[in-house]
Amino acid sequence: MNRVYVCSCFGITEKQVREHAAAGACTPRQVASASKAGTDCGSCVRTIQSLLGRGGCPRRELADQGKPALSTVAETAGVTVSAGAAGVSLLAAGDTGRSGLAA
Repeated sequence: MNRVYVCSCFGITEKQVREHAAAGACTPRQVASASKAGTDCGSCVRTIQSLLGRGGCPRRELADQGKPALSTVAETAGVTVSAGAAGVSLLAAGDTGRSGLAA
């Protein structure tokens, strides 16, 4: 089996990066969240960018059209997006946003 490693720090292959892209990862940061690739020495980030390319990302396509990409993707996933003084919060359906810790 011929494996082409993209991230030698964590042993992530080109096939794995493409699988993450097919599952919805559009940026190197999203690939990193799923696989840790690019989070150690960072030398693979440009390779990951080139594998992801410019096409096929629904969020990127919405952003290129000037539409709010985050809220559209969140609505599809059943997540509530709210913006406040502390930034943007994402809540899954039925989640109150409270950690359960007493204040």
